[in-house]
Amino acid sequence: MSLSIRPDAVLIQAVIAGALSFAHLHDLAEAAGQTGWKAWAYPISVDLLLVAAWRRLRTARRDRSAWTWFVIALTASLGANIATAGLLDLGNVPSWLRILVAGWPALAFLGGTLLVHSPAEPVAPAQVVDEPAAPEVEMHRTDEPTPAPASTVPELTPAPVEPTPDVPTVPAALLDHARRIADAHQASTGTPMPADVLSARLGLPAPTTAAIAAQLQLT
Repeated sequence: MSLSIRPDAVLIQAVIAGALSFAHLHDLAEAAGQTGWKAWAYPISVDLLLVAAWRRLRTARRDRSAWTWFVIALTASLGANIATAGLLDLGNVPSWLRILVAGWPALAFLGGTLLVHSPAEPVAPAQVVDEPAAPEVEMHRTDEPTPAPASTVPELTPAPVEPTPDVPTVPAALLDHARRIADAHQASTGTPMPADVLSARLGLPAPTTAAIAAQLQLT
């Protein structure tokens, strides 16, 4: 599997700028009396402090210590680039600059240690909105429940049933026979047939004759 490498303009620019800044810091340290590997260690120290302060600022924007060390490292890098631009005679470096270059390792060590061991900015906890508690409702009643009013409808008592005498059932044929006799009597005499006459003609018991006379409305 072949890897395609594309040139990135931003990355190339960063490499060139870093190399030039590294070289300027090396030249200034060497002109200030730091020879050999010590002159190469100075640009590494400045750039590492700058990166460490920037990483600290990414997580803690309000950290004043991180801002302080970021400005110090940036000033050292920018000052070295300006000093080597022909404004300073590198063959005759002033004493104050030699003192600054010689004291830089201790300053850079202090800054790096403080950046590493400084407590991180505490994250503000989310504010919890206290909701008002619902009022408790007493479920116990202090008043006595009113009894239901008694019914005002008078109670209906069944009326006494009077005993009725046993009325014999009259067959329909017998009733028709008695009606013909009564009609014939009324047709011949012009008056309704009396009940006793009907009873004598039929020769039936008195209760049966009375039932027939009641149905025929005979007196």
